[in-house]
Amino acid sequence: MQTSGPSAARQPLPEVNMKFKRATLERAEKFISDIYFTDVNLRGQLYPDTQPVEEIHHYGSSGRYLSPAQATGGRGEVKVGDSFGPTWATHWFRVTAEVPERFAGQQVRLRWNTGCEAMVYSTENEPLQGLTELGGQERTDFILSRSAVAGQRYVFHIEMACNPIMGAGHAGMINPPDPNRTFTLAQCELAVYDPDCAALYYDLELLVAMASKMDDKWPRSYQALYTANEIVNACRVGDRDSYKRCHEIARQFFNQHNGDSQLTIASMANCHIDCAWLWTYEETVRKCARSFASTLRLMEDYPELNFACSQAQQYEWVKVHYPGLYDRMKTAVADGRFISVGGSWVEMDANMPGSEALARQFLVGQRFFKQEFGQYCQVFWLPDTFGYSSQLPQLMTSAGMKYFLTQKISWNLINKFPHHSFKWQGLDGTQVITHFPPANTYGCEVTIDEVLNTVTNLEDKGRVSESLMLYGYGDGGGGPTEGMLERMQRLKDCDGLPRIRPSTPMDFFSKLESTSASSLCTWVGEMYLELHNATYTTQAEIKKANRVGEFLLRDAETVSAFASLLKLADYPHTELLRIWKLFLLNQFHDILPGTSIEAAHDLAKDYYKDVHKSAKQMFVTGLDALLTSSTGQPSTEAAAGAGTDSSSVLTAALVNPFSWQREEVCSVPAGVQVPDGCSVQRNAGDDGSVLALVQVPSLGVACGKTIFSASQASTAVVEAVEESVGAYRLSNKHLHVTIDRHGQLTSLIVNKTGREALPEGQTGNRLVMFDDIPLFWDAWDVMPYHLETRRVLDNATELRVTETGPLRVSVQYKVQISERSHLVQTISLCSNEEFVRFHTRVDWHENRQFLKVEFPVDVSSTEATYETQFGHTRRPTHSNTSWDVAKFELCGHKWCDYSEYGFGMAVMTDCKYGYCAKDKLIRISLLRSPKAPDGNSDMGCHEFSYAVFPHQGSFQDAGVIRQSYNFNHPLSIMARASSSPQAAVPGGYLSDGHYGMRAQCVYRRAS
Repeated sequence: MQTSGPSAARQPLPEVNMKFKRATLERAEKFISDIYFTDVNLRGQLYPDTQPVEEIHHYGSSGRYLSPAQATGGRGEVKVGDSFGPTWATHWFRVTAEVPERFAGQQVRLRWNTGCEAMVYSTENEPLQGLTELGGQERTDFILSRSAVAGQRYVFHIEMACNPIMGAGHAGMINPPDPNRTFTLAQCELAVYDPDCAALYYDLELLVAMASKMDDKWPRSYQALYTANEIVNACRVGDRDSYKRCHEIARQFFNQHNGDSQLTIASMANCHIDCAWLWTYEETVRKCARSFASTLRLMEDYPELNFACSQAQQYEWVKVHYPGLYDRMKTAVADGRFISVGGSWVEMDANMPGSEALARQFLVGQRFFKQEFGQYCQVFWLPDTFGYSSQLPQLMTSAGMKYFLTQKISWNLINKFPHHSFKWQGLDGTQVITHFPPANTYGCEVTIDEVLNTVTNLEDKGRVSESLMLYGYGDGGGGPTEGMLERMQRLKDCDGLPRIRPSTPMDFFSKLESTSASSLCTWVGEMYLELHNATYTTQAEIKKANRVGEFLLRDAETVSAFASLLKLADYPHTELLRIWKLFLLNQFHDILPGTSIEAAHDLAKDYYKDVHKSAKQMFVTGLDALLTSSTGQPSTEAAAGAGTDSSSVLTAALVNPFSWQREEVCSVPAGVQVPDGCSVQRNAGDDGSVLALVQVPSLGVACGKTIFSASQASTAVVEAVEESVGAYRLSNKHLHVTIDRHGQLTSLIVNKTGREALPEGQTGNRLVMFDDIPLFWDAWDVMPYHLETRRVLDNATELRVTETGPLRVSVQYKVQISERSHLVQTISLCSNEEFVRFHTRVDWHENRQFLKVEFPVDVSSTEATYETQFGHTRRPTHSNTSWDVAKFELCGHKWCDYSEYGFGMAVMTDCKYGYCAKDKLIRISLLRSPKAPDGNSDMGCHEFSYAVFPHQGSFQDAGVIRQSYNFNHPLSIMARASSSPQAAVPGGYLSDGHYGMRAQCVYRRAS
């Protein structure tokens, strides 16, 4: 390295002694260090001259999406060194600068650094580019001119968001946010940027990385080291001619090309942005604007930049809040450079959404892309979701996508997934070509490490000649950067490394299909992620709101569709789409799994309340239209106020949204007359309601006296008998259930065969607690070692009979979980039901504890069955292999069944998703108590139900599927003031002929 003196002719490179490799390498590293020797090294010359801006005017704080004119409480003129806050606040600045004479003809940039996110706006309030410094990325420059004119004045606005790009966790990224952080304006200046120095910097950065990261056995590693050493010797810091000569040395090295057999990397930019995580939905809107504006600006300088972008919701956010930016995005889409992928409304969780909700992700998402851009997405893109349901191949193919990309399975805790390019076969046999980028990330920075990993990690060597690299900062946004693109240009065909070619999703997948489809292996069934499996349980309130919302939406659509088809009411297309979009947004893969900060969860709960309220109102409106009356009496809604007046004569109305006839014990509101001869049972409480057995046809509405079961008088009653002190037997025509003083089942007999479902000497409904301390990801993970800490809660008190029949019997007891927490459980058996209900209320205030319930099963089977979308998944009940061992916490929807030939036991839940059926034991996961990133996760009161259903035959023949739907969505009588009501939809229009089939939904397509 030379720093002064005349230019010298290049001298022959002296021999570099092998034993001095470390010193030679470290010398080159220090020459580009941003920490060491910056006064004499190359890194310190990237900005050879700077000047403070003329003025920084603070406009004050404002809400998100507002302009500086709407900001209030500004400080006026501020300076570098001033601090702003608190966390999540927004501040606006007007920056004025003038180019000095000495900057003329050079590239001039604004440098801004506050240690948090920011956005540069034009004076017309158009977003130009995002700025950030933390979170592993650096974008602190904004190019003002590539050839500055002396005296040129610039005025622009900067929006400062007081949150780092990866959230504001206190003393750790995933910890709950620190609400009182402040951020210092550390830098705001004009700077000359030396592009020749920068070009050489990127050269040396890659040469040093190749020398240090490539195997010592590779000659190319030493060639890179020698070339780097030669450049350091020849470079005269501050001499731009010297930079150009040294850049030529590097160019000769990078232009030494590969042989024809070298693996090719298809590269494309992306920017995975979590719709909510360590920030809320509102902040994500701005993250999208910052990231997309920055990417569009880079496209002006790098024609090879192609950008893949998923999640229709994020497009719509930009469309609403940043229409000018959205127009620029649409232009780039039309040019084929801003490429829509995914086809779903958001990158949703793929385990817990119900059948129709998962299908609507594609329906609503693809419709948006078609309407906005004239085409459907062709590649399903879900890189960060916590496991992949076996139903996805059929759904994505039905939505017009036959290719799938993810990488999350590389996070497996125990087993390494055996493929990167393969065919994935779903539940119905549908196959899709699937690719996992071998760098095992969607956020590559185009480093030598990542390029080498793309080769060394590849599991399908010999079967494929190309793999994918996704580059661009993600999670908190950011996208591609100048540095990534500069590195990619140099590595496009460099000997010793894979070729890198710019590509697009369809280009890559269509080539993979045409060249390698016949040689790809096939993976059949779900892709289970061996990590993050506590997400089936965390944030129980979110999960309950999801399950309830799915049924409310079904109800609203069903009655609205029939009312519309019969021309009794208009179909509420617009409102249904609005609330479906909110509902689908809440199924994002950090909201439904419960892995976001408290503020994000609170907002999601508000969205659920909106969805529930609107769906209920649509249901009432549709039902009013369907329930016609010859007397013109008030509607259901009007009658609601009279429901508690015992002097009013009200008529009962029932809606059955399912495609099978139902007969259930149901609560009858006060004032509704039950026909003579029908058994009734007074409800607990003083509201005047009673229980009665009601019936309703499939997919229809029933009202008046016809809903009360004609067979009721001959129906055998249910009874509760105290067999010994503190022990009770509940029985009906189907079951005999014995409950001990701990609230545990000591016997569960199916009357028809006399078979005992519980193993001898074991009890069911055992409430158990586990220590729940994962290795890192608190809200996400439960580790297998938690099972070693099992404690049975056998301290029940206050066991007593609360209902004595003739239609339902119940016993209730209390368990003191700890000094802080307790639960009250009611065990019920109805006269006509084949299962036992366990209604549970928990006041929960624990710290990293896990509550589950256990049911041992006297059944021998190597597999258990779990409900998934539009079907079921079979999983092992043993631990023969490491793949079996890893499945100690599993996702199911409404039921899980453990059966042998001719007999089995199912458990059903009304809002739980975590199960495990192994070694003749079924566990249901009930509640967790993690402390990060939501420090109050799951604290408070919870109410939920589960049931146990011993049965003859298979789960299909026994009707487990139907029973689970009935259990989740019990019939509910609506009182109506009318003397002679008529049902416009008497029912029976659609009836399933088999227990394993069902009509999933009834709705009207939008025109």
